[in-house]
Amino acid sequence: MKTVLIVEDEKLIRQGLRKMIQRSGVPVEVIMECNNGETALEILKEQSIDVMFTDIRMPKMDGIELVERMQECEHIPLTVAISGYDDFNYAVAMMHNGVREYLLKPIEREKICDILARLNQEIEEGREQEKTRQKLGQQQIRHLMLLAEMPEEELTMLETQYDQHFILDLSGKPYVVCCRNRKKEEESCPKDCLFLGDVEENDLFLIEAEALSDRPGEYPFLQEYTGISRPHQGIRELREAYLEAREMRRCAFCTNRSQMRYGQEMPRVPQKLVQEASKLVADEMKLQRVQLLGTDRTEELQHVWTQFFYEVKHGRIGVRDFEECMTDFLTETSKTYRNVLEEKENCGEIKEITDPFGEDAIDCYEQKVLAFVTGLQAQILSQFDTNGNQQKMKQAVAYIEEHYASDLNMAVVSNYLSMNYSLFSYSFKQYTGSNFVNYLRDIRMKEAKRLLAGTDMRIAEISQAVGYENEKHFMKLFKGCCGVSPSEYRRNMGFTGDES
Repeated sequence: MKTVLIVEDEKLIRQGLRKMIQRSGVPVEVIMECNNGETALEILKEQSIDVMFTDIRMPKMDGIELVERMQECEHIPLTVAISGYDDFNYAVAMMHNGVREYLLKPIEREKICDILARLNQEIEEGREQEKTRQKLGQQQIRHLMLLAEMPEEELTMLETQYDQHFILDLSGKPYVVCCRNRKKEEESCPKDCLFLGDVEENDLFLIEAEALSDRPGEYPFLQEYTGISRPHQGIRELREAYLEAREMRRCAFCTNRSQMRYGQEMPRVPQKLVQEASKLVADEMKLQRVQLLGTDRTEELQHVWTQFFYEVKHGRIGVRDFEECMTDFLTETSKTYRNVLEEKENCGEIKEITDPFGEDAIDCYEQKVLAFVTGLQAQILSQFDTNGNQQKMKQAVAYIEEHYASDLNMAVVSNYLSMNYSLFSYSFKQYTGSNFVNYLRDIRMKEAKRLLAGTDMRIAEISQAVGYENEKHFMKLFKGCCGVSPSEYRRNMGFTGDES
């Protein structure tokens, strides 16, 4: 039980009631007090009260008038009337307005305990029933949104059950459906907002249209590449509202907009640019993006994909064309390079890019696609030169071990071997089990530990000796790898010389 309100004009009786409630064994979070019905009514209008104990005879407004007028409040508490008079007419008037119990003064502690226990059980059961009803209602709402056609009798039944009593008064007030990419956590929403998680990989919010228009600041979670429908009314329009919101979510995704509303006027794109961009969705270009995977033309492969995404982001390639191109590419790639995909790790990577709208925004998706195509290209090429690649990787490892103290990076080593950058990256990881950056760092850290433990070189000198010009960067990397600073490592190894 969250809140109990005591309405009694005599202070000693109020205090006695408070102590009885506190000792009743029923957990109550907040006990409030006031000395007249007028003040009590104001409290009931402003906040939710679970149980109210009220005297009948009080100044300003008596208990009978209080229980009559509180029927207009949004939340009506379970009420117990208290009186010093055994008057049948009082009891009838109070019970007529829903009062659960009628107690005569002096109040017995056992009766208070018994009443509170019964009312608390009723409240808890009511809350569980409400949770169950809301859960069933949400399931029906999901069903309605996802089903293209619904029998009239089922739709009528839903209207009868939920239109007037579902979380939002969908029949009485216009609402909008808002759609964004699915998050793992459940969103905490204002009371005039209904959250539905994971509907076709999206999170949905049903919000009163007027509330969203008047108080947009209360809904910051709608600034995450979100699509918003037009205002709709009633359960019958839910599917239409959902489809509008989903369409706008995809438009927001493709054009990197934080929010898009259905019917919103878009910047006009010159027809000449649209016609030029249309060439990128033609069958010829679709085939080229697949065939380039089997060549060593890495720069061209990256260029055609970067250009494709650029045109999508600028609205010159529409959402449907974008989705169709990605679907066709993944289908054709899976067929053409099936053996490579089955043998290599990219079998999992292709699943990550199967849903074009699975990321928050198109920039994230573009990065995954580019990583996939360059990685797959490297795999395809490596199939035809496995032995040669192994020899080159041995040379690469030897080169790194000899030159780790110099300004070394992957471009330097791949150029030394006259090897394609992407192919080198993939082959190096296959050969060593580690990517280039981590492999080089591990060699440098191993040498740094040797110098710290076995020489009196200063830390700044060791940093230089293992290839780090910046001493602070070296110290940060060392602690990240070893869990302690270079000085602490040196002390742990028993070195007693100058540590600076």
